[in-house]
This record gives sequence, structure tokens and C-alpha cells, in this order.
Amino acid sequence: MNNADDKLERARQLLDGDELSLGELAQAVGLSASHLQRRFSARYGLSPAEYLAQRKLGTLKSQLRDGSNVTTALYDAGYGSPSRVYELGAAKLGMTPARYRAGGTGEHIRWSLVATTLGTALVATTQRGVCMIELGDDADALEAKLRAEFPKAQLERVDAGRDEFLAPRLRAVADALAGKQVRVDVDLIGTAFQKKVWDALMKIPAGETRSYAEIAVQLGAPQAARAVASACAHNRVAIVVPCHRVIRGDGSLGGYRWGLPLKQQVLQRERAA
Repeated sequence: MNNADDKLERARQLLDGDELSLGELAQAVGLSASHLQRRFSARYGLSPAEYLAQRKLGTLKSQLRDGSNVTTALYDAGYGSPSRVYELGAAKLGMTPARYRAGGTGEHIRWSLVATTLGTALVATTQRGVCMIELGDDADALEAKLRAEFPKAQLERVDAGRDEFLAPRLRAVADALAGKQVRVDVDLIGTAFQKKVWDALMKIPAGETRSYAEIAVQLGAPQAARAVASACAHNRVAIVVPCHRVIRGDGSLGGYRWGLPLKQQVLQRERAA
């Protein structure tokens, strides 16, 4: 590790232990603020401010999951004002801190199974959009995955004719899984970097692929290829968020949550079209 890398790693360690401004951080490690901002973002895929925000959010989530009361968790995570994290709650946690602590209690998620050209799909939606598309042959296993993902949300299975809210979303998902160009509103909950990756994936034209490294470069974080791969692995919205279009730099398929045969099948279908 060279001297510049040492300074970047020192900056990261300082952010893990304290809340420093960019200027304070730059002075502590002996770099200019602009140079630190640029190099830190390239190395870690996040600016120092974004890294600090994710660290605080991670601490908050951990404390809430461990049973801390909301006020204590907020202050222990470094939030000076509870009102600020509640303002950001829907974007960062997908729900308020109190609901996150309760495992999603109060979130209303409608879901159903639909037959598609790629097999059975479980489609789950919040009021904001599709939050999960899971593929598999075992209906019970699909439901178990949904419940594991949202353990205490209000889950409502809607079948028999479905309802006016869910039916058009199921049709849109079925069309998307059939390779048709349709709009599917999604509700993507993840870290700031994961959302950047998922947004980038949805801009890859059908029939084309990008490497993990190319996505990292596109996001201005050329050393973050592994973080890109991790974001792809955490995608819970099959096909609509097309992580199947991301491959290794040597042209091999890499990993895929729903199995490499399906990844190859979908890519071949898109290229043929």
C-alpha cells in the first residue's frame, strides 16, 4: 500500500470513529479537501460524506434490530436530531426507524404468484412500487423468502381475480419477464451505492452487457468493482433490475442469484431479439 493509499485508509478509519467535516478530515490526513474527495470516492465508491452517512445508518439499523429504543439508537448512531433521521427515513430505511426496529410492522405489502415465461414468479408491491420479484418452482419456498425479507410487515396475498392495484403490476412484471419493453414502477430499498448500481443496471440496453468494472468506472468509482458485484447480489427484483446484464471482465457470466442457466437463457433471448 503506497502513501496515498495509507492516507485514504486512515481517513476511512477516522470516519469510523468520529464525525468529521471534509476539511477536518483532509487536514488530519495531510491531503487537500478536493484531492481527498476525489481519491476517496474512487477507492471506496462513496464520498467521505456518503461513507459517514452509511456508517451512521448501519449503526442505527444494528441498534434498532438489537432492540434499543429509537431515541437511544438515534443518538448512539450520531444523529444530533431525531427529526432529521425521520425526514430521511423513507429514503434510507424504506420506513421510519420505529417501523424498522419492529421488522417492518405497519408496512402493507400485497403479493401474488404469477406464471411467466421464466416460470413462477412471486411479485410483491408496496404503495410505491414493486419491491420484490422472486423466481422459483416451489411456491412455499417463494413465500418463505418473502417472509424472511419482510418478517413483520403486513403481507396480504391477493389471488382470485386479484385487485385493481396489484393486477396491472402483475401484468407488467409478466410482460417484462417475457422480454417486452414495459414500464414497471419499483420500490428499491438499499444503500446509496446500491441504488446507484441498480439505477445504472436499468440503463443497460437489452441485448448488451457491462462488466462489474465498467459499471464501477461509470459510477466514478473505478476501484469499486467488488462493491458493484455485491450490489448485484443483493438485488431482490429479478429481471426488471437487470443484474443479469452484468458479467465478469473476461466475458464469463459471473454469479447470479437465480442461477447461471437462467442468466444465460435471458441474455441469449435478449441478444436474439
